[in-house]
Amino acid sequence: MNTAFIARKITLSDSFKEKAELRLKKLDRFFDDARAQITVSAQKDTATVELTLWAEGMIYRAEKQDHDKMDALDDAIDNLIRRIRKNKTRLQKKLKSSAFEVPVEADEDDASYEVIRTKEIALRPMTADEAILQMNLLGHSFFVYQNAETGDVNVVYRRSEDGYGLIVPKK
Repeated sequence: MNTAFIARKITLSDSFKEKAELRLKKLDRFFDDARAQITVSAQKDTATVELTLWAEGMIYRAEKQDHDKMDALDDAIDNLIRRIRKNKTRLQKKLKSSAFEVPVEADEDDASYEVIRTKEIALRPMTADEAILQMNLLGHSFFVYQNAETGDVNVVYRRSEDGYGLIVPKK
């Protein structure tokens, strides 16, 4: 697996990188060719590990916090494995055929995705700032709108940390 490391407000030792690559081998049974990015950041006495995998056109992401960065990495890897197992029937085409040969404990039933509600919205041209204001007024965590400058459909969302995100379609 091709692995890239990013450190924010922390220095990563070579031993951490070696141990991380060794622990990422748990995920090799699911993917033939995958690319991983591990972002480690520190605030006070807490380390945050963001693990992002790109494989077969899919993106898998997990984020964990712990006092020890290796424990946070292990938790993130376990979280990804749990999600893959939970959605194994939907991901079967994207994963190695031998990915689930080992008996797997059932995390949850393979429930189908059920659309509970469909809502139609009228897209109004506006700027990102106006969309964020509208989202906050509605009390939503995201808002879909038409970009006044480009005419594209964009999405603004509230990030788990402070701040907002903007999703713009790639041409």
